[in-house]
Amino acid sequence: MLTLAVDTAAEIGSIALVEGEHVLELALLTAPGGFGQTLFGELESLLARRKVRLADIDLYAAASGPGSFTGVRVGLAAVKGMAEVAGKPAAGVSNLAALAEFGSAELRAPLIDARRGEVFAGVFDASGLEIMPASVLPFAGFAELVDGRPVEWITAGFDPGIPATLVPPELAAMIARLAIRRVVSGESCDPALMEANYVRRSDAEIFWKQL
Repeated sequence: MLTLAVDTAAEIGSIALVEGEHVLELALLTAPGGFGQTLFGELESLLARRKVRLADIDLYAAASGPGSFTGVRVGLAAVKGMAEVAGKPAAGVSNLAALAEFGSAELRAPLIDARRGEVFAGVFDASGLEIMPASVLPFAGFAELVDGRPVEWITAGFDPGIPATLVPPELAAMIARLAIRRVVSGESCDPALMEANYVRRSDAEIFWKQL
């Protein structure tokens, strides 16, 4: 199953072309001006290097967050559009779930820097089941919630100040693999049902509520 995956949820993003469990190509994305200006050009270049047409893609996947509001929207919109035009399945995959896959313990607590002194965090078991729903709060507060549980902390380019498993920021290949698992398990992957997982309300919403 040839899968094209996109992750634009953080400052450093990535795109990947994956066939089954084999990663054909994983490319790092940086876009100081926003991924909306560069994403399609990077996708076009990747497919050209691999001599792959969009019609050859069997499955699309995108990071659904949490992360940058604009970044998440750009990735999801791009994948939705390509999948709907091609009539192919597509899946949105949590960045936290993707991070958890890099762990080895029974309980894994992936962390993403949410700025403002907070982290996006959750707890997953070894099978990928979400044990504690994604939340956003200061790291100390989240550490208190899991106090006493033998969790493995996992981060990508973020130092929580305690021993943690550090993984590369390029999550697109893992996002592709998780999407493939969904299709294989029989889960519906309708692009129209893809939704963002922001966890935290946008600044605009917060400020609006304060008016």
